[in-house]
Amino acid sequence: MIRRFLRKKKIKDANFFVEPDEIFLDSQNPGNFDRQQFEGRIEKSISKRTVLVLGSVFLVIILIFGARLGYLQIGRGEAYLQRSENNILQKVLIFADRGIIYDRNKVELTWNKKVDEATGESNLVRAYLSPGFSHTLGYVSYPAKDDSGNWWQTEFIGKDGLEKQYDLELKGENGAKIVEIDAGGIIHSENIVNAPVRGDDLVTTIDSRIQGELFKLIKNLSESSSFTGGAGVVLDIWSGEVIAATSFPEYDSEILSLGKDAAVIEKYLGDKRKVFLDRTISGLYTPGSIVKPFLALGALTEGVIDQYKQILSTGSISIPNPYDKTRESVFKDWRAHGWTDMREALAVSSDVYFYTIGGGFEEQRGLGILNIEKYIRLFGVGQISGVDLPDEKGGTIPSPEWKLKTFPGDPWRVGDTYNTAIGQYGFQVTPMEMARAVAAIANYGKLVTPYFVLEPALPLAGKDVGLSKNYFDVVHEGMRDSVTYGTSVALNVPYVEVAAKTGTAQLGAAKNRINSWIVGFFPYRNPRYSFAILMESGPLSASGASGVMRGLLDWMVINTPEYFE
Repeated sequence: MIRRFLRKKKIKDANFFVEPDEIFLDSQNPGNFDRQQFEGRIEKSISKRTVLVLGSVFLVIILIFGARLGYLQIGRGEAYLQRSENNILQKVLIFADRGIIYDRNKVELTWNKKVDEATGESNLVRAYLSPGFSHTLGYVSYPAKDDSGNWWQTEFIGKDGLEKQYDLELKGENGAKIVEIDAGGIIHSENIVNAPVRGDDLVTTIDSRIQGELFKLIKNLSESSSFTGGAGVVLDIWSGEVIAATSFPEYDSEILSLGKDAAVIEKYLGDKRKVFLDRTISGLYTPGSIVKPFLALGALTEGVIDQYKQILSTGSISIPNPYDKTRESVFKDWRAHGWTDMREALAVSSDVYFYTIGGGFEEQRGLGILNIEKYIRLFGVGQISGVDLPDEKGGTIPSPEWKLKTFPGDPWRVGDTYNTAIGQYGFQVTPMEMARAVAAIANYGKLVTPYFVLEPALPLAGKDVGLSKNYFDVVHEGMRDSVTYGTSVALNVPYVEVAAKTGTAQLGAAKNRINSWIVGFFPYRNPRYSFAILMESGPLSASGASGVMRGLLDWMVINTPEYFE
């Protein structure tokens, strides 16, 4: 014990000074220590404080990473799983090509074209033949994405015209493909799951040459003579095929389909001429004298008058005023025609003649309002034609029931019958109605259904109105006389015989504007086509619908002479 104490005491009191020769000796490493393993070196242990600090830092880091890993794996695991899968496989729509719409000669009216946007994504858009076809063809609404890039509308949708009417046939069926994409957006593979099915093509009855020219003539007259607008229809009287149907003003189908030109669309919406109105099937207009051939057929069928009896027109007829017994109600003719029979009355459009056979006057009895309505309605007037376009409207034939609804408490009077007999008062028709009705006159009573699509649709059978062929002959002759010496003389051309009837309907209380009509058929001896031309709300002095039809005939004899054969 004493020795151990002395040894410790000796060490404690020892001199720890290192001599220089010892340093040099150590530098030579005579013991051959492995210095890479720190042999032969003085070691100093790490303090407990340092260990505790470093351990605490590492523990905090482990805890943070652990918490984040738990949140990602447990809290958000499912969402990130789905996201990771989407990053790998993505379902992509393949849009079906929409069917092409052709005219009867296989000229494209509506077709598809590809445009490359700035995103590099290739897109199909619809292109349309113009001008003159917008209301017939319509427009579409394109597939659309939301702000997140998801498709909320996955199909082309027809919004008007044939695009809307035959949307199911035209649109086809979309396909799909699976695309493998990495996190960087690079496509590694593509596999088509469902191939798209192309929409059906439509072949229409339209002759684009005639429709385009008819639109140009209506547009030019509207702009030069201050008509609000106009419309025209040409029908095959035996089948109901619509050769041409155009309305002015019209919209641009491509602008509406894209929906991007807000300024132009806003202008359309504010246009008082009603750019979106298809006047051929939805525009309702006072017909004026173009209803007179139907009254003539009714009067002959009912035995009210024979074809040879003459009625005197001195320029007006007068009847007692129902509101003031001291005065007379005067119903004027547009001029004094003298003695006229039925053919001449049709040719010169004598109002007095049709006042008389419509409502009766003095010794001559009339059809009466119920028979007027009966025979005019027999030819499809006052109802929709059934044409294969959306939003068609039927016309109005004034009647006692109609007046009670429109003017409660005011009974029907003979003066109302007179005005109805010449196509005034509350009478309203569409150009398509009148083209169809005149077709039934031209083909001796077969009321056809107008239609636009030859393929794949089939024409509908016509309905026979059941009137005598002899009566139709009288009306045919009167309408031909109208062309040779009467109110339709503008259509007296050397290259084809035309039968026609004009109409001038006065508008408003001031009666200072008119609707100008002409209806008819050609060729006269072997009828094939009917027509109805309307010029809407123009000045009294303006050249009207007759000028449009004359211009079309002059153009057709050069460019489409086959229609006159």
